[in-house]
Order: sequence, then C-alpha cells, then structure tokens
Amino acid sequence: MTDVFRATIDELAGEVNRQIARVRETYARLGEVESTATSADGLVSVTVGSNGQVRGIELNPRVYRKLDPSELAGSIMAQVDRATAVVSEERKKLMEPLMPDGVPYEEVFGERVTLDAFLPQPVKPEPAE
Repeated sequence: MTDVFRATIDELAGEVNRQIARVRETYARLGEVESTATSADGLVSVTVGSNGQVRGIELNPRVYRKLDPSELAGSIMAQVDRATAVVSEERKKLMEPLMPDGVPYEEVFGERVTLDAFLPQPVKPEPAE
C-alpha cells in the first residue's frame, strides 16, 4: 500500500470516527432535552421529556379553588403544548447540523412526515408504441 493511499484511508477513517462521535454526542444530548411550562397564574406546571412524554404535572393547591375541571384540563393541555413545542425546537436545533445537505429537518422529522419522504417515487412505465 502506498503512503499516499494509506494517508487517504487514515484521513477518511478519522473523519468517519469524528462523525460517529458527533452523532453519539447528539444522541446523548437528545435524551436530556426536557421543558417545563407554567401557566401565567402559576397554578399549573407541566414537564415534557425529549420524546414528548409528560414527565410531571404540578398543581398549586389553589388550583382547586380557582379553576373548574374543564378549565384545569385546558390549562394542563396548554402547558403540555407549550413544553412540547420547546422540546421539539431543541431537538431540531440538535439534529439540523447532522442532516444531509439539501434535506430539510421537517422532511424527515416534521409533524407531517409520511412514508413517502423515505421512498423513491414510483416508476411510471413508458407507454408501448
């Protein structure tokens, strides 16, 4: 093996190893993402984890005197939505640098992603002459 070829292989291997380390680091950071949203009146707080799962709900004891059940449910859902939006944005910030050139984050991880984003378009047979 020539020295130039060996140097090229070593350089490529080094780049692959750097990319793998970067992906591992990003993956670890993704698992740590969470957000807590608190209602303006301070009565309801919701914490959402990295995959959108609700990790905690805290209710101020005054909530039962101030809100009826439907208002409480609405406030909880509003805080879940707010916290989830923050988590989604943080995940996007972490993942965008790893996306291939020309592939938008939303195309792979967005809310409206379909299987079509990952599959080639069907081939249309040419009409017979």
